Amino acid sequence: MAVAAAAALLDELMGRSRNDGSAVKKKKVKWEDPEYCQYYMVKFCPHDLFVNTKADLGPCTKLHCEEAKGQFSEAEDTFMKLQYEEDFVRFAQGMLNEVERKIIKGEQRLALMGKSEPPPQLSSAQTQKNEEQITLLSEKINNLVSEAEQMGIQGNVEQAQGLMKLCDKLKEERETLVRQNENSHWSATVELAVAQEKQMEVCKVCGAFLIVGDAQSRIDDHLMGKQHTGYGRLKNAVDEITKKHENIKQDRLRKREEERNKRFGDRDDKRRDNDRSRRINRSRSRERDRTRERDHDRRPDRDRERDRDKKNRSQRDDTRSKSKEKKDRDRSKDRDRSKDRDKSKEHIRKDNSSHGRSSETRVRDDRDKYKDKHRNDDDRKLNGRHRDKDRPRRD
Repeated sequence: MAVAAAAALLDELMGRSRNDGSAVKKKKVKWEDPEYCQYYMVKFCPHDLFVNTKADLGPCTKLHCEEAKGQFSEAEDTFMKLQYEEDFVRFAQGMLNEVERKIIKGEQRLALMGKSEPPPQLSSAQTQKNEEQITLLSEKINNLVSEAEQMGIQGNVEQAQGLMKLCDKLKEERETLVRQNENSHWSATVELAVAQEKQMEVCKVCGAFLIVGDAQSRIDDHLMGKQHTGYGRLKNAVDEITKKHENIKQDRLRKREEERNKRFGDRDDKRRDNDRSRRINRSRSRERDRTRERDHDRRPDRDRERDRDKKNRSQRDDTRSKSKEKKDRDRSKDRDRSKDRDKSKEHIRKDNSSHGRSSETRVRDDRDKYKDKHRNDDDRKLNGRHRDKDRPRRD
C-alpha cells in the first residue's frame, strides 16, 4: 500500500512517463485524454476530501495533472467540457443527497430521544411495604424448606414436593417485589441523568451531532474538520457550476434570438401573422368539426321531421287537388245548367215568337202542361199498383 501511494504521488508530480529514457519521445498532455481525472480538472477530486474519515471514498484511479487542469480551465466551453462539469455536479449532488438523508435521520433520532419518558418511580411508603413483604416471604420460604426436608426424611415424598412447589411460587413473588424496588431506584437515577444530560443538535452541513453550548475550541475543531469542510466545498462547487451553466444557457438563447432577428427581420412578423391565421383556421376547423358532429347527431331528428313535413305536404296537396276537382266539377255543372237554361229560354222564346203568344198565355199553357204531366204520372202509378194487387200470388 505504501509503495502504491508513493507511485501515485510520483505519477501526479512527474507524470507516468517519468521512468522512460531521454530517447523516448514524451507524450503531450491533452485534457481530453481519459487517463486524467475529470473531477480534478473541473474543481477538485472528491476522493481527496474525506481521507481517513467515515466518508472516505478510497484512492482515485485516475491521474491528477496540473497541466491538464490548466488546459481545461483555459479551453472554451465546448460540449465535452460542459459534459465534464455536469458529471462532477451529478456525482457531488449524490453525496450531498446522502448527507441530507443523514441529517434528517439525526433530527428524527433527537426528536425521539426528547419524547422518551423514564420508567415510573414508586413512593417511599410503597417501597417500605414491598421490603416488609419481602422479609415475610423469606421467612415463609425458609420454614417451607425446613418442613420439606423433614417430610423427605420421614419418607413423605409427595408432601415434600408440594411444599417445594409452594416455595417456588413464594420465591417468584419475592423476586417481582425486589425487581420493582430496583426499577424504582434506577428510574430515580435515570431522571437525574436526563436532567443533567446535555442537549444535542445536528450539523446542517455534514450531519454530525453537536453539543449545544459546547466549548468554542471544540466547535472550531469541528468546523475545520475534513467532513465539514469537504461537504461545504462540494455544496459551493455545485452552486457555482449550476449558476455558470444557467448563465451560459441564457447567453446562448439571447445570441440565438439576436441572430434570428438579424437574419429574418420582418419575417418574424409574417410568421407571427401566419401562425395567427393558422390558429384561427385551426379554431374554425374545430368549430366546423363540432358543427358537423352536432349535425350528425341531429340527423335522425331532422330526417323524421322532413318525412313528417313531406307527408303533411302530400296530404295538403291531395286535399287541394280534391277540392279543386270538386270545384271544377261544380263549375262544369253550373256551366251545363246555365247552358241548358239558356237553351230552354231560347227554345221558349223561339216557340213564343213562332206562335205569337203573350206572356200570360205562355204561363198558363206551361202550368197546364205541368199539371197534365203529373196527372199522367199519378195515373200511371195507380194503374201499376192496381195491377199488382190483381195479379195472382205464387205459393
